[in-house]
Amino acid sequence: MRTIRAFTDHPATVGETYLEHMRCALGFSLTMTCSAICCAIHAFLPFLFTKTGSSAIEDLHRRMVRQRSKLPAAPVAVPSQAGSIERDQAAA
Repeated sequence: MRTIRAFTDHPATVGETYLEHMRCALGFSLTMTCSAICCAIHAFLPFLFTKTGSSAIEDLHRRMVRQRSKLPAAPVAVPSQAGSIERDQAAA
């Protein structure tokens, strides 16, 4: 059971199954690999691939944010008002 959780815990935190997460991660990997090759070529031939690296970063960021927006909103902690009432009474 523990072994299976090793494959499913993290994908669950981003709202994906194991296979969905694998597909997404491999897509990111392919984008980063192609971008890295283009950036290496750009290092020697600066007139080529002038926007490829920054465009890839923007695309990856957009994809991550879009995926995060599918997750349910995290509960917001509301500070206790009891402490502020006690402070107000002590100040009076």
